[in-house]
Amino acid sequence: MFFGKRTPAFLAMIGIATAMSFAVVDVADARRGGSFGSRGTRTFQAPAATQTAPNAAQPVQRSMTQPGQATNAARPAAQQASRPGFLGGFGGSMLGGLLMGGLIGMLLGNGLGGMAGAFGFMLQFALLAIGAMFLFRFLANRNRPAGAAAGVAGPAPRMAGGMPNVDAPSREAPASTAPRSGLGAGLGGFGGLGGFGSGAKAAPRPANAMNANDEVGITGGDLEDFQQLLDDVQGAFGREDYAALRLRTTPEIMSYLSEELSQNATNGQRNDVTDVKLLQGDLAEAWSEDGTDYATVAMRYESRDVMRDRATGAILSGNADELTETTELWTFARQSGGEWKLSAIQEA
Repeated sequence: MFFGKRTPAFLAMIGIATAMSFAVVDVADARRGGSFGSRGTRTFQAPAATQTAPNAAQPVQRSMTQPGQATNAARPAAQQASRPGFLGGFGGSMLGGLLMGGLIGMLLGNGLGGMAGAFGFMLQFALLAIGAMFLFRFLANRNRPAGAAAGVAGPAPRMAGGMPNVDAPSREAPASTAPRSGLGAGLGGFGGLGGFGSGAKAAPRPANAMNANDEVGITGGDLEDFQQLLDDVQGAFGREDYAALRLRTTPEIMSYLSEELSQNATNGQRNDVTDVKLLQGDLAEAWSEDGTDYATVAMRYESRDVMRDRATGAILSGNADELTETTELWTFARQSGGEWKLSAIQEA
């Protein structure tokens, strides 16, 4: 036999080597990173490119939002395909029962008479079924013109946020009148404009829109809030301040960050993030849906990011004397004019 007595020991050695390789990879990176969170209906769409993040962002890998449009659209077709036909459902069972009854009649001595009676009843039933089918088709053809007319009319034009685009002409602002924020480095690197053209037709936007992808009307005060949230979230994560994170993030983001902090504690490690400074940032897109405003912002910032031993404070990975630069896209959400909260993070 191919597997000998030494096979268990050999497999154990492979398992130990694999585990050690995973441990080395985990220690090599100070932070786990990745793209996670929710951006409403745009969760699985790439944000618009900006000067800060000209390349496509990494797709969201972990999210409580599921791509439901394709599922809902395919569900009626699947139900129709799986629905049994007349002969596959009740009709087929009845015909099978009648046929079996005729065969039993033959076996009990009724001969071909029982079988003929069964076939006669089957013929009558088939004629009734054909008549009913033609009647249903006749009624369906009478109702078809009205349904076809409604299908040609189609739904009313809709904006990206999902609201009917009824008053689009009245709210459309010429591109030349859109005011520039003029903030520049006054907000620590937020240019405010950002958002390269994506090639798609620009949606109607407010008069104070920062770029063609701003359907909300982001202000300078909003940019200050985004920069402050960058500092607060990074600082709270480095301090392992769960209460501060809960105030500044959505429940979904809070669950992911808590999971990462718990994993670090289990491994006897602590992710120390300090000296966070925004170098450059601009708005990629902003939109509204279901009473919630979303704003995706590209941010390039520097920080000291190291992984320390929880017991001794010794540095396990990273360099505390060097500043590292990171470019990410953060999506913020607010409900009914409330405070902005971190909703998603994507690597650029």
